[in-house]
Amino acid sequence: MTRFFLLFLIFQFVHFLATFKLYVKAGRKSWEALIPIYNAIILMQIINRPKWWVFLFFIPIINLIMFPVVWVETIRSFGKNSTKDTLLAVLSLGFYVAYMNYNSDKLEYVKGRNLSPKAGLGETVSSLLFAIIVATIVHTYIIQPFTIPSSSMEKSLLVGDFLFVSKLHYGARVPMTTIALPMVHDSIPLIKNKSYLFSDDFSKKETSILNMFQLPYLRLPGVQKIERNDIVVFNQPADTLRDMDNFSPDRNYYKPIDKKTNLVKRCVGIPGDTLEVRNGYVFIDGKQTKLSDRTKLQFSYTIKFKAQFSSYEEASNILKLYDITDGIAYDSKSGEYFVQATEESVANARNNPYIESLELRKNNKGDRDSKILPHDKNYNWNADFFGPIYIPEKGKTIDINVNILPLYKRLITEYEGHQLSVRGNQIFIDNNLATNYTFKQDYYWMMGDNRDNSIDARFWGFVPFDHVVGKPIFIWLSWNTDGKGINKIRWNRMFTTVGGIGEPRSYLVYFVIVLIICSAYNRYRKIRDVKKE
Repeated sequence: MTRFFLLFLIFQFVHFLATFKLYVKAGRKSWEALIPIYNAIILMQIINRPKWWVFLFFIPIINLIMFPVVWVETIRSFGKNSTKDTLLAVLSLGFYVAYMNYNSDKLEYVKGRNLSPKAGLGETVSSLLFAIIVATIVHTYIIQPFTIPSSSMEKSLLVGDFLFVSKLHYGARVPMTTIALPMVHDSIPLIKNKSYLFSDDFSKKETSILNMFQLPYLRLPGVQKIERNDIVVFNQPADTLRDMDNFSPDRNYYKPIDKKTNLVKRCVGIPGDTLEVRNGYVFIDGKQTKLSDRTKLQFSYTIKFKAQFSSYEEASNILKLYDITDGIAYDSKSGEYFVQATEESVANARNNPYIESLELRKNNKGDRDSKILPHDKNYNWNADFFGPIYIPEKGKTIDINVNILPLYKRLITEYEGHQLSVRGNQIFIDNNLATNYTFKQDYYWMMGDNRDNSIDARFWGFVPFDHVVGKPIFIWLSWNTDGKGINKIRWNRMFTTVGGIGEPRSYLVYFVIVLIICSAYNRYRKIRDVKKE
């Protein structure tokens, strides 16, 4: 924050040097260009724009767009309305305003400038930039579109579902990476380059000038807390999906929190819970979790058919009759198929005359999977038998020792910023001997409903609250890549809510009716206005 304050003062001084003569030309005092915030209020008066625009300069990402808007508005306030002037103002990153400042003798201030839309590049640029500002505010602080990228939530959410994610439910997180393209996550579409400024060199993470513009974590108040079994969108602890496959709790991941890959999982454990996985099912404080009707758990099964099929597609077509579509793989040596399916689908498929057997695949209790948290040889846990493990709650203190440390080491160092070392059987945090630890924030346990085809908290552990993005509330489109023609759209999933009780219900018909009524009313109003004229 100290560096941010110094940068703020530097920008204020640069603004003074670049505009003080223009302030005088507009009938103000030169010193008014030097006083922080006050100078912005006066500038809004000079360019004949509302004072509340000043507030937009203090919103990360939005302020980057406001600069070119104000540059264009400033030059127009001094009679520079040509396309050439507009391009010079934007492409010179505002230095054209400074050029005008030192040639102000040739300028005339346009008092009470007409703000009605006119044809011209300046008006087009201003309108376009302000439209981007409004869209960015909605995207960053209210609601964000999201696409389901993988089958980890199948069949609860499907690959190709397009969601609206509410930022209001859990509180909108203020962007930490302040120099970035608006409405773009971690990479620029098509060219795939980074969409933000940040040093990739972890050793220079704290000292790089690129990282000086990072803001500390800040979240606006939300309307509710994350509840157990909510579906949540969050930034994964690793940097990318590729990193998740080889996740290491001791590795430093360099990407800013708000630029890590977005994931969607079900929050099966909340702060204060003691969680355990038994035979693939979640138990909280010793009791099995009750799931809603809309939760469709999938597990891995081995299928043997009574007949040999001439093609993989023939076997797949039979399985699709029972809505078994995910993770279908064939082992040519054993002649077996491996699939992910719900218990309901499996029960129905067992009646098919072509199927000889359909068996659940599970790990044995006590068999250690080295990829499973805490990646320690003293813990014989796997994806089906895991825990028990305490999910940390903000402000709660636990006893720590070298046996329990593997579960919480990453939280203490990576997420809460402490230095930790082990000397014999003693633990030192920030060079102080520690026998207990008090957590600074809440943590959550996120798992996919597709239990045997999901890389989730069992592999990379707890999700801190500062990684939470929002709550999916609405499916506005669902695209089936395997469909043909009009069937590429899953019509029954369009305009359905993500949460709720009972089977999802589509509100597409009601949306179309409202759209028709609104269109008809607009047409009627135009006809009425023409008749009046």
